[in-house]
Amino acid sequence: MNNQNISDIIANLKGRRSYEEKKAAKLGFNSLQDYFEDKIKKEEKEIKEKEILLKKIAVQKEFLKNEKLKKKKSCSCC
Repeated sequence: MNNQNISDIIANLKGRRSYEEKKAAKLGFNSLQDYFEDKIKKEEKEIKEKEILLKKIAVQKEFLKNEKLKKKKSCSCC
């Protein structure tokens, strides 16, 4: 499936193909397929890292929310 996806991307490059080939050669890749495979892996890795970061932020927000509630309940005069 991944190879089919890469083949579709390369087929749809049209006028940008020469640009992408030069860019891949400059970065040291032997072919466009290697370049796009690496590019897709990096994008997937970034997505996973963002998901992890969002989960951490959600946990921190929940923790801070609970802390505020605990502080309010400690004193009946406030």
